[in-house]
This record gives sequence, structure tokens and C-alpha cells, in this order.
Amino acid sequence: MDKYEGAFLKMNKKMRLSCLIMVIVATIAVLAGCSSQRWQSKGEVVVYTSVDQVYSEKIFENFEDQYGIQVKAVYDIEANKTVGLSNRLVQEIDAPQADVFWNGEILKTIDLKEKGVFEPVVIKEAMGLPSTFVDSQNCWFAFGGRARVLIYNKTLVSAADCPQTMAEIPASAMVKETGMAYPVFGTTNTQTAVLYAYWGEEKAKAYYQALKDADIQVVDGNSVVKDFVSQKKLSDGLTDTDDALSEMKANPDLGIMFLDQGENDSGTMVIPNTVARVKNGPNGDNATVLMEYLLSASTEQLLVDDGWIQVPVHQEVTPVTEINSSDIKMMEVDFNKAYDMLAKATADMTDIFVR
Repeated sequence: MDKYEGAFLKMNKKMRLSCLIMVIVATIAVLAGCSSQRWQSKGEVVVYTSVDQVYSEKIFENFEDQYGIQVKAVYDIEANKTVGLSNRLVQEIDAPQADVFWNGEILKTIDLKEKGVFEPVVIKEAMGLPSTFVDSQNCWFAFGGRARVLIYNKTLVSAADCPQTMAEIPASAMVKETGMAYPVFGTTNTQTAVLYAYWGEEKAKAYYQALKDADIQVVDGNSVVKDFVSQKKLSDGLTDTDDALSEMKANPDLGIMFLDQGENDSGTMVIPNTVARVKNGPNGDNATVLMEYLLSASTEQLLVDDGWIQVPVHQEVTPVTEINSSDIKMMEVDFNKAYDMLAKATADMTDIFVR
């Protein structure tokens, strides 16, 4: 026994307890300081995202664990998906608060690029992407996405009685029990602009007016569509594959239809995710690291496995078992042309559905 150990044992119980507490507190302080230095050295990255928090939050947590960069995420709400954050990015253009914009669709991303919100950046992971998935000026990049589908309740309507194409919906016998989200927000808005570009302005506007005249049920978001179909408040409705498949896992009475699959039909529209770096964002280097991570095949696989992406872009990614994307006829979309029609399509949809 050395003299220090002997001195410690000679202390009374209360004094020994006090010493132990002081040692523990000091140890915690040292560890906390190390942790603080770790985060301070790696920094943070601020992300605005329209991707549902239940999916994106897990990706951010994995990124933090892998890179030690703290992610501060700002999420959008379902009813005005993407629009709220895009407006905020424009308002902050002279004093940007965000570093990265991760969008669950593409047209608003193109719109923000045209408004000068984003800056060019070299992303190594983008080199293997299709040319249509990379902005010509490297201001945005696209990856795997979701398909627009018709979800239906098999206890109310059979697959054979469902419309087989988008064009058939206004004349469907079930149209008054068919739902869709307001076509001025999110992927429903994107689909509108795509149809304006694909069909032409006159035909597309007449189509949506026919939907309105037929009393299609317009609700606050894709998730509401799938909920109402599941609850038998609607017989069927237009939604995205992520919403449809998540509800189908809970309700075996549901099915989905990939529309326009005939030989002369256009195919089902797929809307990719997009990611961009905010011009003069406060954490530019960390923004690039996050973008590399989001555009990697490994992250796309995580998003497929978790249910956000159903149509991957990386060949090495294994698709979801419920959908064999190689067997689905996909619509060939010129998203830049669709963007050119976005303002007109949105104005028409506002006039038809929101007035």
C-alpha cells in the first residue's frame, strides 16, 4: 500500500464519496470536451428536404455516424410539399441558411436553379448517372425515384374495372370515388406539367377540367389518398409508389395499377429525387460530402430497402420485391420541357381546382 492509497483510506466515508464524485465529473467534462472538439472539427451541414422525415432522417443519422458531420435538417409538410422550402430558399438567396436541397421531385429543383439558388459543383458519384439525370451546368443531380400509380381497394373495385390509362380516369364509373392530391403541389404538380409537355397544353388543360367536372375527389396530399383508399372513403386514387406500398403492407385489401402499359401507351411516369448545393451556403465543403453520400449506390440501396425509392438508377441496386421495375413500361420524360410548362400548368390547376 503506497502513501496515497493509505491517505485515501484514512478519509471518512463522506470525504471519499466527495472525491469520487469530483473524479467522475472531471472525467465527464473531458469526454464532453473531446466530443465537442470532434463535432467542431467536422462541422455541420444544413439540409432543406421535401423527402418524408421517416425516410430522410435515417439517412442523415447514417451520414452522421459515417462522417462525423452533424446534419441540421429542415423538413416540409405534406400539403405544400416542396413549395414551402423552395419559397424559403428564394427568400434567403442573399443570405443563405441552407447548404443542400434534397428534393423528392425534380421540377421545383430546376425552377430554383433557374432562379440562381444553386451553384455548380463537381460530384464524383454523378459520373455514372444517365445524362438526363445531370444538369448541363452541374447545378443539380437526380437519382432513383417513385412511380405515379393508381392505388385501389380490392373490396370496392377490381383491377379489371379500374381505369387502365390516365386518359380513362375522367370517364371511369368510379371517378367520384377516385382521389388525387391538389395538382399545384409536389409530385401531383410535377405530373401535371409532364402531361402538359407530353400531350400539349390544350389537351392537358381539357383533361384536368374533365376531372374536375367529373367530381374527382381532391385531397391534401398523396398520403391522404392512400389513407382514404385504405379506409374505404375512396375506391381508388393517384399516388406515389412509396405511399402505396407502405399502406399495402398494413392492408392486404389494397392493390396498385401501373397505368398506360399498353403497346401504344406512354408508360408510367417516374419522378426522380434531386439534390443540389445552395449557392454560397455556410458549409460548402460539407455540402459536397453529403451530396456524394446521397448520390451513391449504397445510399440508394438504403432508400430502396426502406421504401422511399422503388425505381433505382444504379444497376447494382437491388429493387424492391413488390415491383420488378424492369418489367414496367416507363414514360420517356423531358423534364426540362416539363419545367417550361410548369408555370402555365400550375396557373391552370389553380384556376380549375383552387378557386
